[in-house]
Amino acid sequence: MKFWKFQRWMILALIFVIIFPVTSRSVQAETSKNNISIYLDDVQLVSDVPPYIMPKINVTMVPLRVISEGLGASVRWTQSTRTVAIDKDGASLTLTNGKTTALVNGTSIKLDASVQIKNGRVMVPLRFVGEQLGLEVIWNQTAKSIHLTSGYYIPNPPSIPGDTGNGGGTNNASQLRGAWISSVFNLDWPSVKSYGKAEQQKQEFVALLDKLQAAGMNAVFVQVRPAGDALYPSSLVPWSKVLTGVQGNDPGYDPLQFMVQEAHQRNMQFHAWFNPFRANTDTVTSKLAPNHVAIQHPDWIVKANNQMIINPGIPEARQHIIDVIMEVVNHYGIDGVHLDDYFYPSGGTFSDDATFAAYNTKGLSKANWRRDNINQFVQQLGQSIHSSKPSVQFGISPFGVWRNKSTDSTGSDTKAGVTAYDSMYADVRTWIQQRWIDYVAPQIYWSMSFKVAQYDKLVDWWSSEVRGTGVGLYIGHAPYKLGTSEAGWQSAQEIIDQLNYNATSAEVKGSIFFSAKDLLKNPLGLLPMLSAYYQNK
Repeated sequence: MKFWKFQRWMILALIFVIIFPVTSRSVQAETSKNNISIYLDDVQLVSDVPPYIMPKINVTMVPLRVISEGLGASVRWTQSTRTVAIDKDGASLTLTNGKTTALVNGTSIKLDASVQIKNGRVMVPLRFVGEQLGLEVIWNQTAKSIHLTSGYYIPNPPSIPGDTGNGGGTNNASQLRGAWISSVFNLDWPSVKSYGKAEQQKQEFVALLDKLQAAGMNAVFVQVRPAGDALYPSSLVPWSKVLTGVQGNDPGYDPLQFMVQEAHQRNMQFHAWFNPFRANTDTVTSKLAPNHVAIQHPDWIVKANNQMIINPGIPEARQHIIDVIMEVVNHYGIDGVHLDDYFYPSGGTFSDDATFAAYNTKGLSKANWRRDNINQFVQQLGQSIHSSKPSVQFGISPFGVWRNKSTDSTGSDTKAGVTAYDSMYADVRTWIQQRWIDYVAPQIYWSMSFKVAQYDKLVDWWSSEVRGTGVGLYIGHAPYKLGTSEAGWQSAQEIIDQLNYNATSAEVKGSIFFSAKDLLKNPLGLLPMLSAYYQNK
């Protein structure tokens, strides 16, 4: 009996020895699988405490040791005030436990998550700290990893995802290939049927990105301010009605944060597209949220063409728009700020006589005064962006014709009925020459055979304008015209011919297509041709 008991004990011990290491390794593997890895310039950083993601807001928290030893920053923790100070390369950050704002070089900036104390360790939000220290921060959902790139990350120009270092003049992987995603009137995203359905909106955007990437795109320009409102939580303007059907209603998530993350996971650039001066797409105020600009500042509003426009002649109104844009620059890891061509309306009557009389301190003609208002806005916005985040590119997409040669000998050989300079009071030449913008993306929405405004002639003109200035040039294309009766749009080859022509200019750094939905409709069989074109470049 004793021998049997001993034998049974030995068998049980042997089973334990055999099973335990396997179980232990299994647990370790599972734990390791859930851990978040952090890399700086492709070198993994050591964290003595595992980083974790705060639920609902998706903010990654890391111990201070990652910031000090991993990123080389100076950190100071003050227990009495529960405040951490972080300093590196001229950037000074102060975050306090429980506070929803941080001080960055003395300026208060809103936080999604503040300092936390967990198991006696001080934890800070990695993306916020990293970006304020001049790092690009990219989250890889599949690998559960965060990649930090040191130095100021500069999108295009001069470099973008996939840049091979080749110069301009070849339409290769270093070229920007973007699509505009319109939210106004729910044109491209989100769909009307997704009103108030966060998960459906997310799924729609993911599908949109996947299809655009498959077509060869490496950048998206998403309209985050369609009409004096926002596709993100803002302290200055209301939630956009395109998210829920009712302006001011919270959609239950942060669409902009989600979109930026999804784009960056695919190594795609994300440019936040703002319609600066359009307050509303109609003149009805009864459906506007209480904090909409037309309700709070009716004296800033001019009704024109059955829309409400924020008067560019009022300095406080211009500053309000700059403040709205800077809210996004400071709070999100966007690659660029992008403005469309809505400055002064191009037609109809714009009643600003009283504003002209009150603010024309330089004694200018009304036309030059209007241009000066827009010039001041562009200059001040560019300065604000570059002083806050030098890595964020500032670009504008003006109407495709600056001026006709018949009006100005330095203009393009065109006969356009509308021009950026004379109709919208957009003095694009000055913006380029003064380097107030980083790139210009003229909307050249005409074919190679449209004599009134011929595509190739306009590409030549804009190439000449940016040459030697350091300002990048992207061309806006119009796949939405394919299949229409306008000259030159009866074959998808038109777009391919335009891209081939772009490749002859060293100044053209890429293309942007309007719009995402029109592109993905595969007009006249464009998509396989476009995908093949980019794969061969």
